[in-house]
Formats: sequence, C-alpha cells, structure tokens
Amino acid sequence: MNTTPFLSLAIWIPIAFGVFLLAFGRDDQAKAVRWIALIGALIGLLITLPIYDGFKLGTSAMQFVEKASWIARFNVNYHLGIDGISFWFVPLTAFITVIVVIASWESITERVNQYMAAFLILSGLMIGVFCALDGMLFYVFFEATLIPMYLIIGVWGGANKIYAAFKFFLYTLLGSLLTLIALIYLYNAAGNSFDILTWHKLPLTMKEQTLIFFAFFSAFAVKVPMWPVHTWLPDVHVEAPTGGSAVLAAIMLKLGAYGFLRFSMPIAPDAAHEWAWLIVTLSLIAVIYVGLVAMVQQDMKKLVAYSSVAHMGFVTLGFFIFSDLGMAGGLVQMIAHGFVSGAMFLGIGVLYDRMHSRQIADYGGVIHSMPKFTAFALLFAMANCGLPATAGFVGEWMVILAAVKANFWIGMAAATALIFGAAYTLWMFKRVYLGPVGNDHVKELNDINSREFLVMSLLAAAVLYMGVYPLPFTQIMDTSVTDLLKHIATTKLK
Repeated sequence: MNTTPFLSLAIWIPIAFGVFLLAFGRDDQAKAVRWIALIGALIGLLITLPIYDGFKLGTSAMQFVEKASWIARFNVNYHLGIDGISFWFVPLTAFITVIVVIASWESITERVNQYMAAFLILSGLMIGVFCALDGMLFYVFFEATLIPMYLIIGVWGGANKIYAAFKFFLYTLLGSLLTLIALIYLYNAAGNSFDILTWHKLPLTMKEQTLIFFAFFSAFAVKVPMWPVHTWLPDVHVEAPTGGSAVLAAIMLKLGAYGFLRFSMPIAPDAAHEWAWLIVTLSLIAVIYVGLVAMVQQDMKKLVAYSSVAHMGFVTLGFFIFSDLGMAGGLVQMIAHGFVSGAMFLGIGVLYDRMHSRQIADYGGVIHSMPKFTAFALLFAMANCGLPATAGFVGEWMVILAAVKANFWIGMAAATALIFGAAYTLWMFKRVYLGPVGNDHVKELNDINSREFLVMSLLAAAVLYMGVYPLPFTQIMDTSVTDLLKHIATTKLK
C-alpha cells in the first residue's frame, strides 16, 4: 500500500509556493516571481501523475485516503480521499493553473507576486474541496476559495471590479450559510461525526431530507450557477482579469456541481428524486433561455459567460435524470467545459491584450492579421458548439441521449442547446475573425508569440484528445457513478 500523501502534496505544494511568493514584492523581482510560480504550478501538476498511475479501476471505494485528527474536541478530521467521481478534477485543476500562470506571464505587470500567489493558493484550496471527506474540512476549503478569487477580481479586474468582487463574494457566501447549518445538523444526527461517508448512510426522514437538500442547493446552485441565481457570473467574468475568468469557468463552477454528487444526492436521495423535476426545469431554462440571452451579447466575455451557464445546465440535467449515462455525461461535460471555457476566455484575453476591447463590433477580419491564432480560435469555437471529435461534444451528447431515454421531450428541449450554441458562437466568430479587416487597429495586430502558441496548443491537444478518445475519462468514473446510483436507489424510504 502506498503511504505517500499525494493528495496532501497536491493541495499544499501550490499553497506553499503561493505563500512563499508573497515575500517577493519588489518590481525588479517580477521575473523571478513568474518562474517560481511556474515551477510551483508544474510540481503541483506532476504530483497528480502518480495519482493517475496508482488509481485502481473497478472499485468505488475511496483511494489515496489520508486521515488525521484535526480538532479532536469536535471530532473534526483532516480526512482526504478520491473516487472515480472526484478523480479528474485534481489533475484538471493543476493543469489549468499551469496554463493560467503561463498565459499571465506578460499581461500582469503590477503586484505580480500577489497575483501569482493568489492563483497558486486558489489551486490548492480547490483541490482540497474535491478531496475532502470531512464535512467541516470541505466547508473550510469551499469557503476559503472565495478569498483569493475575490482579491483577483477586486485588485486586477476592470473598471467596475469592486462591484463585481462584492457581488461574487456576497452571492456565494450567503448561499453557503444554510449549508453550514445543514452540516451541523448532520454532525449531530451522525452522533457527533463530520465524516461525509457516514452521512451517506443516515436514515433521515423525508422532511429532514428536503430541508437538507435545499440547504445544500442554496450553496451549490449559486456556485454552478443555475438559473435564476446566475446573474453574478456575467458581471464577474466581464470585470475579472483573463486568468481569473479562465479559472472561474474551468474549475470554480465545478465545485457546486460536485457538491450535488457528494452531498445532495447521496445524503438526501428521496428529496433528490422528489425535487428532480425542479432541477431539470431550471437546467432546461439555463440551456435554452440563457442560450438565447447569449445571442444578443455584444461583449465577447459576456457571451462566453452566458454560454458557460448554458453548458453547465447540461451538467445538472444529466445528474438529475438518475441514469448511468446521464450522470457520467454530466461529469464528462464538467471536465470538457473546463478545457473549452478556459480556452475561450484565454483566447479573448489574447485579443484584449492587443486591442484593450472586448466589444465584438471593434473587431472584424482578425484572420488577416492573426492567422495562427484564428486557427486555434476556430477549434475552440467548434468545441463550444459541440462539434463531434471535440471535448464539447462528448458530455452533451451523453446527456442528450440519457434525457431522450428518460423523456423524449426533455431530450428534445436539451438538444436545442446545440443549435443555440452554434448560433451565438459562430456569430461571434464570423464578426470577430472573418470578413474584411474591421479597422486600422485590427490591421496592425501581431499574431500570437511562442508563449501564447504554447498555451493554445496545450488546450487544443486536451480538447481534441478528449473528443477523439474519451475512454480514459469515462472508465475511471463508471464504477463510482454506478454505485452512487445504486446507493440512491436502495436507500430510498420504503
């Protein structure tokens, strides 16, 4: 049995590097700061490789488990572990952190050490959320992620950054207060235990389950975000720096969706079935209505932000269909969205660094000045549309198939998202990249440099690999998904 604490290393190495960077505050140290941040991010990614190599297929049991007493008086433990449901979010978080550090190499020139430190610390905290098996430890990690992201938006954001930062913080914090009450209730119900796996076995009444389900819903729905509590996301994306938008879309939105699988559904299975119609309805509204809203956006970042809400609607829809195909499709969609949305926001950042504008009307004919970049932008646009052989297709198609099997009309409604997604994405691509050169500013644009080419290439490889060969992603989660659904079905009240 391997005793190396790989999960702790994946969590605390980036955090340690982030804290270390805070000592490098002088402007002449910016170059060293960037390299130290990159080394920290790369080590964090490399630590996840043994986790992949040592992960055992065919079991839903928690692996790489670590447990130590933390606050003994209240039986709070430092308890970590991953299964097939949480596995992929550990390397995904580490990978996106490396990408963001490289992408921010030249665009951030003020307080570089604090900027890089915030992302490294955020990376460790988010991995902690996916690995925590103690309810209080989960809550600490879950809430702590707000702090570095709040600073990233509020310090390095746009003109209305303070408004966006407060809106982000208040929306997500207020939603979590009810969750804390639910955690305390479960702690008492389990005989003074914060062990999440113990909570899965609690014999709760329907009333208890309903209250707990909506207490968790208040936090996780805001984080996803689901309609109608999604309104904070476009404002935050518009004001956040490029790296902040990439991490927010690629990883932070997944924290809420993951919470449904780890808490809401296994702890309150009857309430989850009882209120599945509500989640499905809200998911379809996100998929269809928010997709229509995306079509009328004039700001590229706002368009992709609304696109994220629509794509995450597939995730919650897949979960609450209660089928292997739907739940696995939702998880695959979460991973794919991490690659695709991150790439979309970083691509907008490439243009913004040159033009200092996100308005679609300010562009036109970018392909003539930036042919290499346009090729990458086309690939990511196609993935955002759900083109087969790209990561964006796999999860959405699995969810649509599961929805059709469950109810033809739900599947039909969900499938319209592919049409809307193609409409707003291709409309944006056409106006920004194709046609005659829009103005002299576009004419003078320089194509991507080697650093930007590396970032785009890594994301393009991930998008294509997952689209062409999704088996490594699905086979790891299959057993855990099957056993979770079995647990939900067999623990229902008789």
